This record gives sequence, C-alpha cells and structure tokens, in this order.
Amino acid sequence: MIKIAPSALACDFSRFGEEILAMENAGADMIHLDVMDGVFVPNISFGAPVIKKLRRVCSMPFDVHLMITDPLRYISDYADAGAGIITFHLESNSDTYETIRLIRSLGLSPGVSIKPKTRVESLLPYLSELDSILVMTVEPGFGGQSFMRDMLPKISKLVHERERLGLSFDIQVDGGIDVSTAKEVCAHGANSLVAGSSLYGTSDYVTAVKQLRENAQSAFIPETD
Repeated sequence: MIKIAPSALACDFSRFGEEILAMENAGADMIHLDVMDGVFVPNISFGAPVIKKLRRVCSMPFDVHLMITDPLRYISDYADAGAGIITFHLESNSDTYETIRLIRSLGLSPGVSIKPKTRVESLLPYLSELDSILVMTVEPGFGGQSFMRDMLPKISKLVHERERLGLSFDIQVDGGIDVSTAKEVCAHGANSLVAGSSLYGTSDYVTAVKQLRENAQSAFIPETD
C-alpha cells in the first residue's frame, strides 16, 4: 500500500493549521514536517513548539524529518510535541544507534535519511533497527527542486536488502515527487512518498492526493517471495 505524506514546507504558512487539516481531509496518510536548523542545511523552518500547536488540530501521524546537526539532543522535544515518526540524517553528528534507540524507547517509529551524495551502503548496519528509510532525491533544505533520477538505484538496493534480511521497513522518497516521478520511484520499490509542491500547489487537494496515490500504486513493485 502506498503511503502519501504531504510536505508542510510547501503549504501556506499563514494558514498552517488549516492547510494541515485540509490534507488530512483529502485522504493523506501522514504529514511530513521538515525541521531545519540553518546549519545542517542552508535554511530554517520551524521547531517543536510549532508542531505541538499543530498537533491540536490534526489527528494524522506526524512524520518529523530532522534536518539538524545534533538530533539526539532534541528527540524528546519532538516526542513531546506529538511526533509519531522521527527521521534523522545519517550524516548528522549524533550517534546513529543511540538516536534510534532513544526514538524507539519513547514509543515512536525511528527512521534514517540519507542525502544524495551518501552511499546507500552506509545504511546497511542499521536496517534491522529501523521502521523507515528516507531516500532524498534532491539536496535537502529547499522545496521545489528537480528530481534526481540517479537516486533510483538506491531504492532498488534497499528493496534487495530488505528482502534478503526478511525485514519490513518502509522505503520513503522525498524530493521532486509528482504523478510522473511517483511512478518511477514506486516501480523501483518505494512505498512512501513525500510530496510538496505537487500537492499544495493545486487547488483541489482531494484530487491531487488521489491521483498521486493511483499513479504510484499502478507502478508499485511489491516484494517478491
């Protein structure tokens, strides 16, 4: 089953709560919240206090993507704010195992993301500890970038390793996702899509979510026995 995670980075921040709720009503599975510190990536977004306020208006799972230098230091803050999934970067300064274990100990789902220049093989020691892997198909930090097709082999590699090890983590893709690129990543085995401009840039969120899901599902290659 394909999961759709609208990226709040692309919404109208002057109507933040309404925009999040609108995507919930449109049938999205979770909301993707990019937290940026201006150091790990060259942009600043929002933090735990804002997410805590959003939690009051939305019942969808919050998929919090920490694009910050030291995620371990802030995991508890985002757990308290209402995160359901916390994804941090392998390239961050925090110890990967320790960060995963803290997320898990707080009853949340741990995920790890990699930037385009990071080899997918770097993730292999951690796969059995994770609920999701986020493959960035743009350089993180800004929305509206072009999809990087040379990231597709990373997805295929993760599918292969998941099957080889008998695991069940989600493979999520973030960056330049629309009805066309969704088919490409799902044909390689991704099952969770982060989409910003292609959803929030439309006037009909219900139709946009439905079309993205249908296009992705039509190309999805499930695990083989």
